[in-house]
Amino acid sequence: MQLRYAFRIYPTRRQQQDLARAFGCARVVYNDALRAREDSRAAGLPFVKAAELSAAMTAAKRTPERAWLGEVSAVVLQQSLRDLEAAYRNFFDGLAGKRPRMGAPRFKSRKNRRQAIRFTANARWSITPGGKLSLPKIGDVAVRWSRRLPRTPSTVTVIKDAAGRFFCSFVVETSDVHDPPDTTAEVGIDLGLEHFAVTSDGRKITSPRFLRRAEKKLRKAQQALSRKQKGSANRDKARLNLARAHAKVADARREFHHRLSTELARDNQAVYVENLRVKGLARTRLARSVHDAGWSAFTAMLEYKTARYGRTFARVDRTFPSSQLCSGCGHRDGPKPLHVRQWTCEQCGAEHDRDINAARNILHEGRRITT
Repeated sequence: MQLRYAFRIYPTRRQQQDLARAFGCARVVYNDALRAREDSRAAGLPFVKAAELSAAMTAAKRTPERAWLGEVSAVVLQQSLRDLEAAYRNFFDGLAGKRPRMGAPRFKSRKNRRQAIRFTANARWSITPGGKLSLPKIGDVAVRWSRRLPRTPSTVTVIKDAAGRFFCSFVVETSDVHDPPDTTAEVGIDLGLEHFAVTSDGRKITSPRFLRRAEKKLRKAQQALSRKQKGSANRDKARLNLARAHAKVADARREFHHRLSTELARDNQAVYVENLRVKGLARTRLARSVHDAGWSAFTAMLEYKTARYGRTFARVDRTFPSSQLCSGCGHRDGPKPLHVRQWTCEQCGAEHDRDINAARNILHEGRRITT
């Protein structure tokens, strides 16, 4: 199992300048390689191989126009070429039906506020005895460690987000399984908007609606940005304030997802959720509320945490009529308008809460597909 560990880092002003140089060089190498392939395709020539792109990048470092590429670690530039390879591979796999379709690789813009570079073991980066992150041609960067790494990672990715914060990210291959408390409990989860999650045991978790609660502050920050003259220093400050406000909302949502998913994975032997079609729902008038809930991120957390705890996890198909079936006798009572929150089964007479009944049906269906 691969797990990602991210930590906040605090580079000095000089180190921030060195990182900005590395971000820019990685972007230029990526764009040069992409342009070479696009020109080759337009001319009807064979697909340019990765080895040719790497050789061209090395040769470019010896020219006056690209000599500044030698000011950053060569590993960063090679990893940028690997990113382009991965982008093409995903694009071609999508055309072949091996994965969901995605667009062709596009040129990276220097105006993109999120930047990232990657160092492998060949770059000889390290974690110093004092707990700092030593990066080639960058120096020793201060790190706020929130937890221990289970083992020494081979690569580190340095990220600058739109809010101007810096992070280091490690991907660690581990087979460690947590030792959770023994339990035989199983739970079905019905995700929604009024209540973020309703469980089959009758628990209702209210949706925090972080974006809705921050709307007023975000609106003021957006208005302040729109009033600033383009290209001015004040506009850049306003953009940073807006990005920080959005980052605060995203961080709060992520924290909520982590706490709830950990609790459910720890306290239940099996967890079953409905496989919602989030992309379709995001095209409706409920789009903002759907994005605010973040169901996809939450279920992804549930999936890897149940695996880490040694639990069972399953997704119930979205076509399963969880809201139409009586969880007591199994009678299908037909579709119901969204305003109907309580209903009585016409066959057995059981009275149902719409959401709790749906969660119980998801639990029954989850048990069926996993046995």
